[in-house]
Amino acid sequence: MAKNKRLAAARAKVEAGKAYGVDEAVALVKSNATAKFDETVEIALNLGIDPRHADQMVRGFVSLPNGTGKTLRVAVFARGPKAEEAQAAGADIVGAEDLMEKVQAGEINFDRCIATPDMMALVGRLGKILGPRGLMPNPKLGTVTMNVKGAVEAAKSGQVEYRAEKSGIVHAGVGKASFSEDKLAENVRAFIDAVQKARPSGAKGAYMKKGALSSTMGPGVQLDLSAFAG
Repeated sequence: MAKNKRLAAARAKVEAGKAYGVDEAVALVKSNATAKFDETVEIALNLGIDPRHADQMVRGFVSLPNGTGKTLRVAVFARGPKAEEAQAAGADIVGAEDLMEKVQAGEINFDRCIATPDMMALVGRLGKILGPRGLMPNPKLGTVTMNVKGAVEAAKSGQVEYRAEKSGIVHAGVGKASFSEDKLAENVRAFIDAVQKARPSGAKGAYMKKGALSSTMGPGVQLDLSAFAG
């Protein structure tokens, strides 16, 4: 009952049908994040695309200026000096055949997977396991690379992945409710800018249709995306 009252009170603060500017939306979401834990602030963008077509897929990474408030667990498939480089950069798990066997056994204790190009013949065998989880290394996303140090450090410093779902919606966590309003707003703008720049060649008409910001337990707040239209 207390939870329902809290949610009702939060919803009452949000004006129905109103699209809020980023700063105002952030302030509203923060004020509504009253759970007993540090809620994640999440953004969802409804794009005018059909991801079933290759020329309308939207996917990439964006480094949020103030991080996400969450530390990603990073696995790296590498050997020799590159494996040592990955460990020195802060990778949580580094390996080759041994790591492949762990993944095949269902031991997937990581949020991001990076591989050197020479390891892809090995990693390719894990496609049916890593692919559905969005963990398959991809050269276009910079997760198949010889610059292991850079990839690991980027993942650890607040880089988030975005990927359009079948419905054309992109969503991601852009910080924690404990962040200051300025830091959250900066992260939100960085995320929207990155998705805007990733507009695919096949997208016709309105690209960013709708956007909303919310906290884990709070109601959604509609975003005014007119300032980002391009």
